[in-house]
Amino acid sequence: MSKAREKNEIAAALAQCKTAFIGVAVMSGLVNILYLTGSFYMLEVYDRVIPSRSVPTLVGLSVLALVLYGFQGVLEAIRSRILARIGAALDESLSGRVFDIVVRAPLKGAVPGDGLLPLRDLDQIRSFLSGTGPSAFFDLPWMPIYVGICFLFHPYIGMAAIAGTAILAGLTFLTDRATKTPTQAATGHGLRRNGLAESGRRNAEVLAAMGMQQRLAARWSVANRDYMESHQSVADVGGGFGAGSKVFRMALQSGVLALGAWLVIHNEATAGIIIAGSILVSRALAPAELAIANWKGFVAARQSWRRLSELFAKLPASEQPHALPAPSQAISVEGVSIAPPGTARIVVQDVTFTLKAGQGVGVIGPSASGKSSLVRAMVGVWPPVRGKVRLDGAALDQWSSNDLGLHLGFLPQEVELFAGTVAENIARFEPNPPSELVIAAAQAAGVHDLILRLPEGYDSRIGEGGAGLSAGQRQRIGLARALYRDPFLVVLDEPNANLDSEGENALTQAILGVRQRGGVCVVVAHRPSALAAVDLILMMAEGRAQAFGPKDEVLKRVLRPAPAPVAAPAAAQPIANARQESA
Repeated sequence: MSKAREKNEIAAALAQCKTAFIGVAVMSGLVNILYLTGSFYMLEVYDRVIPSRSVPTLVGLSVLALVLYGFQGVLEAIRSRILARIGAALDESLSGRVFDIVVRAPLKGAVPGDGLLPLRDLDQIRSFLSGTGPSAFFDLPWMPIYVGICFLFHPYIGMAAIAGTAILAGLTFLTDRATKTPTQAATGHGLRRNGLAESGRRNAEVLAAMGMQQRLAARWSVANRDYMESHQSVADVGGGFGAGSKVFRMALQSGVLALGAWLVIHNEATAGIIIAGSILVSRALAPAELAIANWKGFVAARQSWRRLSELFAKLPASEQPHALPAPSQAISVEGVSIAPPGTARIVVQDVTFTLKAGQGVGVIGPSASGKSSLVRAMVGVWPPVRGKVRLDGAALDQWSSNDLGLHLGFLPQEVELFAGTVAENIARFEPNPPSELVIAAAQAAGVHDLILRLPEGYDSRIGEGGAGLSAGQRQRIGLARALYRDPFLVVLDEPNANLDSEGENALTQAILGVRQRGGVCVVVAHRPSALAAVDLILMMAEGRAQAFGPKDEVLKRVLRPAPAPVAAPAAAQPIANARQESA
């Protein structure tokens, strides 16, 4: 995909609606012509009907006006429906890409707020396109035509219309300048407010247990107050300029009435010019007034457009690479260095090793030694800043995410399940998964009997994040998900953190099962029980591989005997002896 295309995905999506926009432009032209109905009707009534006192002429003009008003209403309704469908078409065209960005953005760096701003940006653009704002902009080109007709009525009326147009244009410019900064501030405060609320929702148990709810609520209140103040500032500015433009247009309409009366008094215009000119000037300024009234939505949509365009350019759509055969031989890590997304700090440096089919490696080391960062790179979650991870010689970036996922099983430290049934979670929400494969994965993870004890077995519904299940149950169902369809590479990060003895035995059997069928298993562990089924050990420290080789050899080399207990001080010895005697 070229850079030009990446930067104009929204414009390209709108270009697909070109025919619809042409239809809206045609409808707008017809509607604006029909807007002249009121002016010419009043002109004919005052200049033709009243002097002639002809009732048939009045009836004929009234019927014609009603028919034209009816056509105008139908055309405006059709225009509104077309704009609503343009917004829906834009959403349909871009919603998949926006969801892709929401999911991929956290893997590329820190995401402000709750991470859903791209979705709200798309909603903002769609809402603006579906509202009255675009109608005002389609009507704006007709303002000079109305002004020209005003000049045909009388030059003074035309000059009044030009003056009114200039003043409203100035108000529009001032509205844009005055609302730009507060709108940006409101967006920033809204992100912070939503981020705090989402953080509180996810950590509700911690807040309740440790008495932190009121303190977090105070921080949220500050963010909410800042958001409301900036939002109110935008509303005040937009409402003030909108009210000013409305009052000005009403005053100008009255002024044109007075001007028309003055012209009639001086025999420079007919009586119909008084009303017709007033209506026409008012209609000439209506698009500008409507544009000012919708300026807040226009500014918000414009900022949303810019943010989405930047995200589309930063995270271009992934192209479908050439399909590769399923890996079955080895995974190699070649001089890999890793930095967390959005940072330049290297946490894993120049790690190299190879695992062949049927092997299992335990990754050990102190906290913050780079173990979890390494396995994230091995499953393609974090791209290395240097080096390559290869499956059967093919680098991970030569696979599409969907194709690569078929050959990988990943159990992260924090197991997240999704709202749905247990079977859907195990099958990775694959449409119509074979039940025998779901059960096989559960049996491989040793969780089949546990699932059968749930109220509805495999059809038991769980809430978002695995609500309704214990931490151990979530971890074991997550293990079954990692084993679904027998992936070649299975990576388990702290898989026994929440398991009892039964769960640890099932974990050991699952690792052995992966190796026996010719897969590769990588286990990150602090507890030795998780390493029972592996044959290799990788020792990490300070982001570097300190040792790699057969389990017994590496453990003998890196594990030191515990220091002997320090003898109790002499003064404390009688107390210790007394305790032993009493015991």
